[in-house]
Amino acid sequence: MLQPQIRSESSSVPTANSSSMAPDFKQVPMENNSTKANNWKSKGSPQLTRWSRARNIRSGRRLDRPVQDKAEPSSSPSSSTYTTIPSIPNRIDEYEGSDDEDDKDLPSGKTIYMVSDGTGWTAEHSVHAALGQFETCLVDRGCGVNTHLFSGIDEVDRLMEIVRQAAKEGALLMYTLADPNMAEVAKRACQLWGVPYTDILGPTTEAIAAHLGLAPSGVPRGSPARNTPLSKRYFKRIEAVEFTIKQDDGALPRNLHKSDLVLVGVSRTSKTPLSIYLAQKGYKVANVPLVLGIDPPNELFEIDQDKIYGLIISPAILQSIRLARAKTLGLHYSKSNYSEMDHIRQELDYGNKLFSQNPRWPVIDVTGKAIEETAAVIVRIYHERTEKYAMPRISKRY
Repeated sequence: MLQPQIRSESSSVPTANSSSMAPDFKQVPMENNSTKANNWKSKGSPQLTRWSRARNIRSGRRLDRPVQDKAEPSSSPSSSTYTTIPSIPNRIDEYEGSDDEDDKDLPSGKTIYMVSDGTGWTAEHSVHAALGQFETCLVDRGCGVNTHLFSGIDEVDRLMEIVRQAAKEGALLMYTLADPNMAEVAKRACQLWGVPYTDILGPTTEAIAAHLGLAPSGVPRGSPARNTPLSKRYFKRIEAVEFTIKQDDGALPRNLHKSDLVLVGVSRTSKTPLSIYLAQKGYKVANVPLVLGIDPPNELFEIDQDKIYGLIISPAILQSIRLARAKTLGLHYSKSNYSEMDHIRQELDYGNKLFSQNPRWPVIDVTGKAIEETAAVIVRIYHERTEKYAMPRISKRY
């Protein structure tokens, strides 16, 4: 059984004396982790255990999957003080105490663990963006990948438990750990236990540090240790969210001139979720619904027309969305024309006619687009206009 060591002070790093030996832990500073590390237990949490047992039973794998044995690395400690991290066995032993009743409905398939010492936003969005490159993982398609996010992982014992479980499941582990000590522990444990891994944050941080000539803090953004005062940008985002909520669904048209962006479209073209998403980025957004037989408010045509964006969607997709919405509201299809194809086509024709009469409004087709994709198009056009890039004054479809 290996007993890797991490130094509490900077010094030389011991290296393995043979290519067949297990990779050694770098001797990098560890802060306040010795007590937690020594109290680390090999038994995993019940939730992790249930996930593992369910997937392994379905796939026919044994839970005590061995990992290739590694040789004991050579070590040459100097006179400096060392902090011992948890011992890492060469064999992944089976956990105890699983509840088979809780395993029944767990999904099967490949597994990706996302580990973060913060909120996990970076890891989650990076993984999902990458999954979007695979046809089977696009929106509304069955993707044989189970992703699990572990956020706020700032202790060695919790990190080791997750890596241990990933080894037993045969999962891919991707992490964003700002603390270089934690990142090193994750890396070496993955190498020792045969877990495929990727450090999402580390290479980018190192590249920026080299470019700026500055050393990174190694502290997660949300850590209390930062004690960073709230910025003007933060309060701007809060103000934008409050404004956007009050302006939802055509409310208070007299305030349209105060908005940065105005979204126009028929019902169920993602106006509200798109507005909230943009508001979280600091944009004040209003949305105006187009209703057949009702004219838009006059204020819509009195404000700066460069603020307005039209949204369209495929009739078939819109009908499926509305049918689901009507079912949720308990509406009967035979008693409402909300989901009828003829009515939907009339609404969309009405919207297209309005958009053609206002060629300065960019028109964005939201069919098959995620909220983030539509928002990216709107933000790009917004900055092109505010920064006075040349742009033809004709109706453009995106």
